[in-house]
Amino acid sequence: MSIRDQFPILNQTVYGKPLVYFDNAATTQKPQSVIDTLCHYYTSLNSNIHRGAHHLAVQATEAYEETRREVQAFINARHAHEIVFTRGTTESINLVASSFGQQYLHPGDEVIVSAMEHHSNIVPWQLACQRQGATLRTIPFSDQGILDLQAFQNLLNEHTRIVAVNHVSNTLGTVNPIVDIVNIAHSHGVPVLVDGAQSISHMVVDVQALGCDFYCFSGHKMYAPMGIGVLYGREELLDTLPPYQGGGEMIKDVTFERTTYNELPFRFEAGTPSVGDVLGLHAAIDFMRETGIDTIAAHEKDLTDYATMKMEEIEGLRIIGTAPHKTSVISFLVGNAHPYDVGTLLDKLGIAVRTGHHCTQPIMDRYGIPGTVRASFAIYNTREEVDTFIAALRRIVPMLM
Repeated sequence: MSIRDQFPILNQTVYGKPLVYFDNAATTQKPQSVIDTLCHYYTSLNSNIHRGAHHLAVQATEAYEETRREVQAFINARHAHEIVFTRGTTESINLVASSFGQQYLHPGDEVIVSAMEHHSNIVPWQLACQRQGATLRTIPFSDQGILDLQAFQNLLNEHTRIVAVNHVSNTLGTVNPIVDIVNIAHSHGVPVLVDGAQSISHMVVDVQALGCDFYCFSGHKMYAPMGIGVLYGREELLDTLPPYQGGGEMIKDVTFERTTYNELPFRFEAGTPSVGDVLGLHAAIDFMRETGIDTIAAHEKDLTDYATMKMEEIEGLRIIGTAPHKTSVISFLVGNAHPYDVGTLLDKLGIAVRTGHHCTQPIMDRYGIPGTVRASFAIYNTREEVDTFIAALRRIVPMLM
């Protein structure tokens, strides 16, 4: 079976046109193996985990913990207990911002983020700074969409407590030099959190090689179900943090006088988890391994380069974000047309793209624009679809100029 044939949702028409799905940075579609895994769980394994002695509970628990070990291997973490399951990248970042902030942020301290962050890697740190009396600082970037590492070095000082940056910009497609950022930060004794939401499905991620202290990603952007995410935390640092939420599973003993907390990773997994979605994540990782991460990366690079070349030939179309090292995302504008108008016309031709500020309003402010149209690619997309997309653009651009 071909890769594309494994994704049943793609076999449909929109307004009488074959669906061209170029909204993969928002969420990827799901292969049949992931869908089947969800169905199997709810028809054969459904049970709460960790606390039951009966057959279903034992089977579900083992499958859940096996997924944790699979994630550990997938990102090359040292220990399975460094893997915390969350609802997604947003919750993972909020967990660190809340717990790390409570433990390590004090009045006068500083947190550094980049100016190209998703709101999910800005707002949680703003909240933490507001609670603790700290200050948020930002790393600027160039017109091409490249972080200014000299400015970053200048921002670091004795008050810096943590740096939080994305691996890949969801709007610009820029692949940031995480190893360099980590090395610079660590030379000042400052830990680094990496938002990997846009990188995990496009490239090999090795958290030990990157050297980061935290790494966050979402299942739904890597062919897994919505509602499941991962926080990797380096054991030595994660073990110092207080719990993010209270409830069942994250405790050892509870009395009305005091509570003692569970060991890693359970201290950060309060309440009943989304077991079926975790198993779906395992199936998605299996799909990516079987397809080959290098194969995925090469295919998506080919599509990105091909689409970029064709789009640059269209008069009146402007690409936003032209860093030499980027992946799988092309943001653009057509003349002075509003992005929503472009997206609506493309939709009528069966092409799904994202329009707006993409939860990166500071990027839009940096360029002085209201938003962009964003096309983003995945392993199941084809050059033929890119040709359809280019033909549609050539049709609608003259209408909007």
